[in-house]
Amino acid sequence: MNGMNGMNGMNYSVMILGMAAVTVFVKAIMFILGDRVRFPPLLNLALSFVPVTVLTAIIVPMILAPHGKDMELDWHNPQLVASLVAVAVCLASRKQLLTIVAGLAMFFAWQMWMHV
Repeated sequence: MNGMNGMNGMNYSVMILGMAAVTVFVKAIMFILGDRVRFPPLLNLALSFVPVTVLTAIIVPMILAPHGKDMELDWHNPQLVASLVAVAVCLASRKQLLTIVAGLAMFFAWQMWMHV
């Protein structure tokens, strides 16, 4: 095996192209049909939570297990410390830019401090 669990580069290319084709097809159908497609209110409500849940599913593992192995729930984890600061700033200020700046500043400062 070549380290890719039996899949070669061509298989990955075909898989990625297939996923892209399905995505484009679904979006094109919704664009073409436009306002003629009506979802029930409950489905609209459920779909409104999709961006938040997808973002959470991407970010939380990166914060809790930044090296992709075991969870790092201690103060040596700059992603965890910075995210806690960002949450606190967001709750206190409700300002997105301030939250982003505070989180990034803490992340880089904590990372520099831990490597000194």
